[in-house]
Amino acid sequence: MTLAAETNKITFFSTQPYDKVFFNKYNEFGFELDFYETQLNQQTVILIENASIVCVFVNDIVNEAVIKQLAEKNVKIIALRCAGFNNVDLEAAKKYNLKVCRVPAYSPQAVAEHAMAMILTLNRKTHKAYNRVREQNFSLNGLLGFDLFGKTIGIIGTGNIGKAFAKIALGFGCKVLAYDIVTNPEMEKDGVEFVSLETIFKSGDIISLHCPLNEQTKHIINEKSIALMEEHVMIINTSRGGLIETASVIEGLKEGKIGYLGIDVYEQEEKLFFKDLSEDIIQDDAIQRLMSFPNVLVTAHQAFFTTEALTQIALVTFGNIKSLLSENDIENKRALLV
Repeated sequence: MTLAAETNKITFFSTQPYDKVFFNKYNEFGFELDFYETQLNQQTVILIENASIVCVFVNDIVNEAVIKQLAEKNVKIIALRCAGFNNVDLEAAKKYNLKVCRVPAYSPQAVAEHAMAMILTLNRKTHKAYNRVREQNFSLNGLLGFDLFGKTIGIIGTGNIGKAFAKIALGFGCKVLAYDIVTNPEMEKDGVEFVSLETIFKSGDIISLHCPLNEQTKHIINEKSIALMEEHVMIINTSRGGLIETASVIEGLKEGKIGYLGIDVYEQEEKLFFKDLSEDIIQDDAIQRLMSFPNVLVTAHQAFFTTEALTQIALVTFGNIKSLLSENDIENKRALLV
């Protein structure tokens, strides 16, 4: 492959209006951009016409059947505009000789700050206070919170986002425990203590998930791990929905073991998130049950959603594609998956 920008077309799936704004703004290489709101799957591959690149997001289905169809359409590159890649069959991509790249880091601060915003909202109930005051209800009953200062926050996963979140938590005067397969000396120097996963579960007043989703981490929050946790523990997930076994969390909420739950991701979110369903009857009983709890906060995968993050996503995605088409090495080795 050689770079010939005027003949290279990128087909985007699962796009929203803001995707078009940022990718059109930073298209310095003159790629032809084709945007579709629909999810990429076996039925929608047919939409691709004369494109050598597809650009996909977290809920697109890129399994072997889809990849085979992409190869038949002469697609050469699958470019993820996100960090996670659990929705892509990398072995199938190798088999059909497709390159796969991602955006391993765009704005760690965006996600880390959203995780802390969820903690503060659940704790101090500012979302409830806002609605009350607008209805001229100035009572403080039911809005009691706690000091974050001195509390123990357990972080699972200390990549760029986990590291950024740890700095925020330390700034609040929290005791920060962390678990990862490799310790981070820089974080230890800042005052973070690396401990076992069991210690995180047993000691954390707040547990925040920042690890990738893989075979080892799938349903890391489950009946057994919840049983180890402190009474009224707060669990925050801004990483991937599959880290949480939803049924077990619902039971934990019903029993009062889990005192607070904040999720920006959900295991079945591809049927819900990034869509306006305000006029629909949602058939997902689990998400309906979760949203019925007064101590649960759900946001629709918006942790990444800042100007800085969207700018970096567009720039890095285009940079990755340009490098691959030019047969050059991608500058950030973590961006190239296949």
